[in-house]
Amino acid sequence: MKYKLIVFDMDGVIFEHDNFWFLLHKAYKTFKEGKELTKKYLQTDYARLVEEVVNRLWKGKPAEPYYDLIKKAKYNKGVKETFKEVTNLGLKTAIISSGPLDLAERAKNDLKIDYILTNKLVIEDEKVAGRFEWPIAEGHDKKVKALKKICKKAKIKMKECIAVLDDKNDVELAKKVGYSIAFNSSSPELDKVADKVIIEKDLTKVLKDIKKRLR
Repeated sequence: MKYKLIVFDMDGVIFEHDNFWFLLHKAYKTFKEGKELTKKYLQTDYARLVEEVVNRLWKGKPAEPYYDLIKKAKYNKGVKETFKEVTNLGLKTAIISSGPLDLAERAKNDLKIDYILTNKLVIEDEKVAGRFEWPIAEGHDKKVKALKKICKKAKIKMKECIAVLDDKNDVELAKKVGYSIAFNSSSPELDKVADKVIIEKDLTKVLKDIKKRLR
């Protein structure tokens, strides 16, 4: 199989933090209720979760803490080296994440990423507007649908993609791509279906395995 694109999750794979939205809950002092709402609705009713959090808990909150978190987010060990190497190997790169567009755009600029598809917290007049644009947020196969969009734009097949993933929401995507790597995974379900499991939180550890796939 000739691989043409490598797609990465963002939280926990490219960046150190596991969940950006939980960091924002802490900044806005809504963490306890936000965690309860996430547990209740994340897997069953994402639209309700967005309504409860973005419109009820966060609407009108100042944007400064949000942008501060975007600015201060730290890359995982080995991220810059890994992106440089996979680009040199001729692979296109992508981010698919339920995390914020602003953070993905920072990574896109820093790491020269080709495609990003993420959610967007709408900011207006330096405040949270109470709206959330979520093109990939519905259904258990939401990331599969997202990669299909990218593949269509890049004119490649799903099986020509490698994916580096880390949680339960990535299971369906791991099944659909040509080769999947569970990186510092929090999900036994993902570990079970992934082609390779890497425990160490150093993204360069995926390179040896990727190079094998390209021979």
